Amino acid sequence: MRIKNYLTPEEKQELQRQLKVHEHPDVRERILILLLRNDGRTQQEIADLLGCSLRKVAYWSAHGDPSKLDSLIDERMKGNYHKATDQYIDLLLEVIDKEPQDYGYEFGSWTAQRLAAHLEKETGIKLSGSQVRRILSKKNTFTSGQSIALKTSKIRRKESYSRLS
Repeated sequence: MRIKNYLTPEEKQELQRQLKVHEHPDVRERILILLLRNDGRTQQEIADLLGCSLRKVAYWSAHGDPSKLDSLIDERMKGNYHKATDQYIDLLLEVIDKEPQDYGYEFGSWTAQRLAAHLEKETGIKLSGSQVRRILSKKNTFTSGQSIALKTSKIRRKESYSRLS
């Protein structure tokens, strides 16, 4: 069934703006579904044009509220719960820049497990060594196969070299 011009001019203008700027591709696709429905395209035409299922077009045609963009966002877009707060990550990056001896430890280099244990004492947030390693790799501070001690020493050498220049 064709529906034409069911959007108000303000809704259409806002959807067109959000189509250009929204960060999530699924939301942009859903906006496009609403705009194409407003132009009088059938659900099958939209599905063929976008290369998606007719079921998806039918769902978002019925459930997408053009006046409430939040209706186009589903729970999966929110992502997983993250224990590591921004403050935790900042502290982690601060800690790896220092030697373990600066914190009263006897060992000479950080491992992901030791960092996790130290940060649990400092913040109360318990993470595994692999989670700490993953955070460091996302921050481009640590790459797989490199020891944390090796990476921090490389960072220190680069910093001292740049000070000499």
